[in-house]
Amino acid sequence: MSSILVRILAAFLIATFASAASCSKSAPAYEALPKEKLVIHSENGAHAFTVELANDDATRRTGLMFRRELADDAGMIFDFETPQTVSMWMKNTLIPLDMAFIRADGTIARIADRTTPRSLRPVSSGEEVLAVLEVRGGRLAELGVREGDRVSFAQIFKKN
Repeated sequence: MSSILVRILAAFLIATFASAASCSKSAPAYEALPKEKLVIHSENGAHAFTVELANDDATRRTGLMFRRELADDAGMIFDFETPQTVSMWMKNTLIPLDMAFIRADGTIARIADRTTPRSLRPVSSGEEVLAVLEVRGGRLAELGVREGDRVSFAQIFKKN
């Protein structure tokens, strides 16, 4: 009798771990959004990125969650449609990100660099912004991008 219980328990544990492993391998899939060109104009030149546009509640809520890597010239821009103070978090985000909080005139109000993966701690814009750009953690510092630099992205900043 005890060998039957051991086999049942072993089968249960194998099934449980197999199920957990398959879930972690196939973390919720994301569908890449359409990509557009964005340029940051800084003191040392123009820096081009290909970004996905998160412009509705569902895409803003998901953001870059579950991504395991992000190319140096890739990112996501969150369009909040009207200027407002926003807070972002890193729940289910597996890689560090830089966040550039962008005013309605296209200037960078604040940069939060190398945010902590999986953190629930809010990262605030500190003032009203229209958009937030997320790129690979450390990338903005590598490029010399600073607060006050200008972002060109016609889909959001129509006047610049």
